[in-house]
Amino acid sequence: MIEILELLDKNSQLSPKDIAVMLGIDEETVCREIAAYEKTGVIVGKKVMINWQKTSREFVTAMIEVKVTPQFGKGFDQIAERFYQYEQVKSVYLMSGSYDLALQIEGASLSEVALFVAEKLAPMDTVISTATHFVLKKYKEDGLMFEQPEKDERQVILA
Repeated sequence: MIEILELLDKNSQLSPKDIAVMLGIDEETVCREIAAYEKTGVIVGKKVMINWQKTSREFVTAMIEVKVTPQFGKGFDQIAERFYQYEQVKSVYLMSGSYDLALQIEGASLSEVALFVAEKLAPMDTVISTATHFVLKKYKEDGLMFEQPEKDERQVILA
């Protein structure tokens, strides 16, 4: 049932009982569906979204555009696999457009991220070029807003 996946995508902490009530089905069916999704790899994990900007943890997030030359018969998948083996790499995407892969990486500092790109990514024989973009602030991720927008005073008066 796609509705179960949609609910879990919005809130991974929903219990099977909560989902059953929300969808008007029995809890056993929900448990069976979730187990099947986990077994087939549709559900690959359950994650809590944390607004790290409100904690004392210091780190830098960067988006890296990577142009590569895929090897014959191995394509982009093998290159992506090499990238996602690194602990610093949080996400890897195959892209259309002017570059081939997009990587989201985290490091303790700007220089740590720069060193990672210079020492790990750029020297790979399949990498043609990289472009690094540092994230200055996250407003929304995976459909969740980190801060609620402040109400504009004009909206309050008009409402």
